Amino acid sequence: MELPINHNRPMIMHIDLNSCFATVEQQANFHLRGKPLVIAAYTSPAGCVIAPSIEAKRLGIKVGMTVREAKLICKEVIVRDPDPALVRDVHLKFRKICRDYSPIVIAKSIDEMVIDFQGIAGFNQDLIIIGQEIKKRIRKEIGEWISCNVGIGTNRFLAKLAASLHKPDGLDLIDYQNLRDVYASVKLIDLNGINTRFEARLNANGIFTPLEFLAAKEAFLRKQVFKSIVGYYWYLRLRGFEIDDVEFKRKSFGQDYALGEKTADPEKLSRLIMKLCEKMGRRLRRSGQAAQGVHLGIVYTDGSYWHRAKKFSRVLFTTQDLFIKALWIFNQQPERKVVAKLSVSCFDLVPAKSLQESLFDFFDKKLKVSLAMDKINDRYGEYVITPALMMGMKDLVVDRVAFGGIKDRSEIV
Repeated sequence: MELPINHNRPMIMHIDLNSCFATVEQQANFHLRGKPLVIAAYTSPAGCVIAPSIEAKRLGIKVGMTVREAKLICKEVIVRDPDPALVRDVHLKFRKICRDYSPIVIAKSIDEMVIDFQGIAGFNQDLIIIGQEIKKRIRKEIGEWISCNVGIGTNRFLAKLAASLHKPDGLDLIDYQNLRDVYASVKLIDLNGINTRFEARLNANGIFTPLEFLAAKEAFLRKQVFKSIVGYYWYLRLRGFEIDDVEFKRKSFGQDYALGEKTADPEKLSRLIMKLCEKMGRRLRRSGQAAQGVHLGIVYTDGSYWHRAKKFSRVLFTTQDLFIKALWIFNQQPERKVVAKLSVSCFDLVPAKSLQESLFDFFDKKLKVSLAMDKINDRYGEYVITPALMMGMKDLVVDRVAFGGIKDRSEIV
């Protein structure tokens, strides 16, 4: 039997700050307001644009372009490095505002929040009015130059789609009454979760528009298009039923770094690996977990890539032990070439509490010293105390804010 569109009242709100990294910079620097601005990973011509301002977007500058390409479109474009401290401050204020309306607030990324009003007993307020109020509070309490898009729907998928309809500074609601009209106005690739690979799969099965996607039978999506339970999930999602409210447990911690000065020097690279392990190790220890495996990935300047993962018999908790294992993997490279990017991650996480006795057996004084160093650095600033190998490296691996989901939110606090 065909499942109808969800007729329940829309109770999920998705809020997305507009051009967050760029508008935060404009908020803090009055002279940048109203001008085309891009935030780039590096300000050199080959640096990647990670956030164009609203003014830059209107000129056709997009995320992923190089600084050189952005300047070809607009030679007056202003290029700035990211300011993680500013962005984190805005995130905390943003989250505080959202939590004034519901206890269920999920940070999907540094600039995106989902507010679930379904768990509030007896809630009967108009979400359109609440959305308008939140928009006003963001301008008043965070900054008059900061705007956002608000989307409201019966599930997270439709709320996010609604938030994308009228950028910047829009507010839209999708329910059973206008769902088909909205699907008629967008493309498959506009649907969150549909990338070019999934689009090609849908096209190969005769589905070219969101309306055709909606009309597809559940069995057709499950058995022929996706050939898995994913097809059933899409069948529900498109009709406004919640299927994306599962918060998956973190499976790993990782750090990566694109080298400004490319090198094949093993001494320089080992110092970089040590700093990446220190940043990763502090996050691991802060979460109260230990790791059993380490992965190292290397991108070379010739475009090739090498990586290796290794699971160890001993759990890893201290920076020193993570570094030793990462360096052991580094030395397994079949060929030493000039490195453009390094990435280190630890996986197979286990709760440190359940391993407390064995951890102390393995690490003893080293463990205590690592925790003491973390506390000192947390209190007095990053890298007040560092391993000797990291001396003079404070600014070598620059602070960054990830665009992805925020799983270890204590880092921002």
